[in-house]
Amino acid sequence: LSQLTKKDIIFNFRKNDIKNGGQGAPLVPLFHMALGKKINLKSPWIILNIGGISNFTFCNDQSNIFSASDVGPGNCLIDEWIRENSNTKFDKDGLIANSGEINKQILQDVLERDLIKIERKSFDIKDFDLGFIRGLSIKDGAATITEYTAENICWQLSNQFELNKNQKIKLIISGGGRKNKFLMKRIKHKLKCEVSLIDDYGVDGDFVESQAFAFLAIRSVKKFPISYKWMTGCKNGSCLGGELYKFR
Repeated sequence: LSQLTKKDIIFNFRKNDIKNGGQGAPLVPLFHMALGKKINLKSPWIILNIGGISNFTFCNDQSNIFSASDVGPGNCLIDEWIRENSNTKFDKDGLIANSGEINKQILQDVLERDLIKIERKSFDIKDFDLGFIRGLSIKDGAATITEYTAENICWQLSNQFELNKNQKIKLIISGGGRKNKFLMKRIKHKLKCEVSLIDDYGVDGDFVESQAFAFLAIRSVKKFPISYKWMTGCKNGSCLGGELYKFR
């Protein structure tokens, strides 16, 4: 990559954090914090990134409370189901899921099994599988897996921040999942707090994560920490960033 671009490359962002007892993710919260300041977000707020895996950053600078974590599947299971059962790569606008019916019994069974994973800071797409919806039609499977995704996100956020009671918290959503209208509809239905898109603040939600790693690359070059204990659980309070490969 360095030879192709003729640029210095910063890579291996997670290594130092993992060596110091952290879970290596999420790494974007520092950028979320900087972004919150740039767009003048008034705390308390949560930025929820729905990528392959969903992760959040919570900020209440009035009480100096910050937290962050992965919260489980974002688009990964929905996309995998659509790829397995059609010639398309994802459920555009959530139209396939919106045309199906949620299998409530299957959903209840799998949520009782999976909603105990809250203690983890970091998830991988391989931590989840589609076994519980095998045999459903593509439409019903899409509806059920999308509802599962929404239920997991909302349960974990509500469980940690009592969103249904504390309506002062703003929830701002970024990432590809914000384009899935059925998923967004289900999230808004389940939560009573203010829900908006990062795009509403003049920020292109498609590029938040890529900008975040450019931000982390700069911090890495300057020898600033890119992760803290409240983000990843690292033991030493904070960890330096990625490795530098200089173009030769």
